[in-house]
Amino acid sequence: MTLSKLHSDGMSFDWERLVFEVSDNVDGFVSVDNWSVLGMTIRSGVPCAERRPQPLSVSMARRAIVPIAPRCPYPCTVATPKIVLFYVFTPLPDPEAIRLWQHRVCESLGLRGRIIVSSHGINATVGGDIREVKRYVKATREYAAFRDADIKWSDGVGEDFPRLTVRVRPEIVTFGVPDEVEVDENGVVGGGTRLSPDELHTLIDERGDEVAFLDGRNAIEAQIGRFRGAIVPDVDTTRDFVGLLESGELDHLKHAPIVTYCTGGVRCEVLSALMRHRGFTDVYQLDGGIVRYGERFADQGLWEGSLYVFDKRMSIEFGSPTVIGRCVECGTPTSRVVNHPDRNGRELAVACEECVPTGA
Repeated sequence: MTLSKLHSDGMSFDWERLVFEVSDNVDGFVSVDNWSVLGMTIRSGVPCAERRPQPLSVSMARRAIVPIAPRCPYPCTVATPKIVLFYVFTPLPDPEAIRLWQHRVCESLGLRGRIIVSSHGINATVGGDIREVKRYVKATREYAAFRDADIKWSDGVGEDFPRLTVRVRPEIVTFGVPDEVEVDENGVVGGGTRLSPDELHTLIDERGDEVAFLDGRNAIEAQIGRFRGAIVPDVDTTRDFVGLLESGELDHLKHAPIVTYCTGGVRCEVLSALMRHRGFTDVYQLDGGIVRYGERFADQGLWEGSLYVFDKRMSIEFGSPTVIGRCVECGTPTSRVVNHPDRNGRELAVACEECVPTGA
């Protein structure tokens, strides 16, 4: 129904306070913010001088009183896509209940992304318009065990995930050793010493070249960005790290200071614990991962290149970094990662636009 239709039916209007009946509302009321009603854009303006009613596409469902100031014209609401990344290691006695709750919250807000729940905790990456993402974060923090979650925000590009998936699995990050991982209310038991970005620099100032960086991600991720001088294992999946640790390949570092790092920190929570279980004595983990380090130092620190991310963007930058990735086909410098089999048949590859055009 439109305001023009109501007007033509002989209804009078108080332009300072109109009564709408809208199909989408929260807690029985509708707020008007920058001339949008819960994301429904008002497309037709009202000339200030005339104040004549113009068509508004607002469907009728539940009664709500909405104060409206006589401003003109009504600007369109512009979506602001955001992505949040977080994890919490904490004992969850009923992962299925958490899965149902998280799915219901995301679905009701129209959010997409990937959420993994296990008896060890939760690992989530969720995207959508900033207003709905904020509501999701608020709802998630209402659960006591998730109240202090370190929520990492970044800009999205819109429809960053093809769908919403919320699953229960044995581990929230799959190393393939769920029975080896012990979790209490403080997180993973026996993990490496946490280092903030500044504490990492202090460690390097104190111990210099003794410090080794171990990339806790898949090899394809490190092709476009990594810490300077880092050890990058040739692994295709997180499961491969257990075999690497047990192969003896890294035994020369068992008593050296080793800093593990990954995208947001979740993989290194477990990796550092597995290393200590296998005799590595001086293990650290970069708290908050590359994301927090990049936020702190941008392209002025020890990080080189771009950061691979698991959504439509494929990669993000901190500042204006040097491009260290190389196209798998022609060798041109690029940070572009695409879903395209390389010469080894892998699903992801670093490839320039000329060799693998968008949509190819």
